[in-house]
Amino acid sequence: METADRMGRNLPVLGVGAVVVNDGSLLLVRRGVAPEVGRWSVPGGKVELGERVEDAVVRETREETGLEVACDSFLGFAQRIDASGHFVILDFLAHRVGGVLSAGDDAAEAAWVPLGKVQAADLVSGLGDFLRSHRVI
Repeated sequence: METADRMGRNLPVLGVGAVVVNDGSLLLVRRGVAPEVGRWSVPGGKVELGERVEDAVVRETREETGLEVACDSFLGFAQRIDASGHFVILDFLAHRVGGVLSAGDDAAEAAWVPLGKVQAADLVSGLGDFLRSHRVI
């Protein structure tokens, strides 16, 4: 899905990600759709028109993992610019408040990965560097 301004020019798409650490493990989802299908990422997705970014974090996490989270503080941002478009992703720390872990929406799998094993997972491009630079792992 591309967005355009009034002059028809394509614009970046705004997305969010949830960085959820619980009992020494990071919540990850295996992507079930392109881009980077089959690789692990934090739960997240596109912000809907009129939706607060914090609400998008909660919604996307619930849709992809079955878990209810509360959005905490802004952690940092990432950008992906490739043939599929330009995406600006705002990542937030969040904490679990309920729900049962189960993959849903466009996630093929959802798992709690021990922090010491996150780097060994087949992560989406740039995620390992992002998590290290923000001292998550």
